[in-house]
Amino acid sequence: MQTIPFNKPFMTGRELWYIAQAHTNGHLSGDGAFTKKCHAWIESSTGTRRALLTHSCTAAIEMAALLAGIGPGDEVIMPSYTFVSTANAFVLRGAVPVFVDIRADTLNIDETKIEAAITPRTRAIVPVHYAGVACEMDTIMDIARRNNLIVIEDAAQGIMSTYKGRALGTIGHLGAYSFHETKNIISGEGGALLVNAPEFAERAEIIREKGTNRSQFFRGQVDKYTWVDVGSSYLPGEVIAAFLWAQMEEAQNITARRLSLWDRYHAALAPLEAAGKLRRPVLPAHCVHNAHMYYVLLDSLEERTRVMAAMKERGVSTVFHYVPLHSAPAGREYSRTHGSMEHTDALSERLLRLPLWVGLEDQLDKVVAALAEAL
Repeated sequence: MQTIPFNKPFMTGRELWYIAQAHTNGHLSGDGAFTKKCHAWIESSTGTRRALLTHSCTAAIEMAALLAGIGPGDEVIMPSYTFVSTANAFVLRGAVPVFVDIRADTLNIDETKIEAAITPRTRAIVPVHYAGVACEMDTIMDIARRNNLIVIEDAAQGIMSTYKGRALGTIGHLGAYSFHETKNIISGEGGALLVNAPEFAERAEIIREKGTNRSQFFRGQVDKYTWVDVGSSYLPGEVIAAFLWAQMEEAQNITARRLSLWDRYHAALAPLEAAGKLRRPVLPAHCVHNAHMYYVLLDSLEERTRVMAAMKERGVSTVFHYVPLHSAPAGREYSRTHGSMEHTDALSERLLRLPLWVGLEDQLDKVVAALAEAL
């Protein structure tokens, strides 16, 4: 039986041509012509002050931790229902992730639980926009202002999504995107740091360039470049940027096609929700999402395990998502929780992700039928 994969990376048809152009240009290291095109696209489409491509979203969050001055003993508030990179970036600086529970509706960090988790050691809040649906950023930014905290948006899944008209990743002091092959706009591996607070702009360039003022040198601002700060090699190669540029040119079309698939799922699964078989995603009215994923919530871990096996038998690949970080071995060693993790624990065991990729159009009805049969 032919399997419908969970993910299938989409190519626009121009990726290899642009890679060949990068080779012809004779510039394959970072910050070439295609990198500049990508920077300009992110800045113009989101309104961020400065965009900097990185070799991964992980690298972007690590840069944000450095820019925020996170150090040993500091605390950073975030959800436990997220990818390990969200926490690792701060653990590498000697800080302690402090996990609070997620909301039952959007699976985003519960903004009402953040303030109680703040201590004299708290330095930052890291909201994670799950499935490309925005956290309640007005409340989070207000908490940050009143407590003098930095907000770093983990918008790995959030490109082309907005909150009250503002692009995700541009609302906090710093933001991070992912262009991993499982995301909407891809380069295989890749990411970007969005610098929204002006005080971080100059240092972000330096940290990204291994702690040197190389960018200032190439702009003619200094007569030579040298080591001036901490940093690392966070640049992607120009081949990655060339691939990514082909994707960015088609970003609107890619997003529209994904949204069409998402809407088809949502309509087709409404009867199953009405029958009490599953719960569909919840979208707040003031959030415009990007159709990063379509998931359903089932009754229990046992039910999810059974349904996944039944879907596999029917030739459909489905997956669950994160194991909550607070329950992971490293999470128990390096982090702590504040308050109940009731929703994080329960929802993580019930969530099932369905295939969603550009090109699925002709097979989506088969996925829906398989799920209906499996339930």
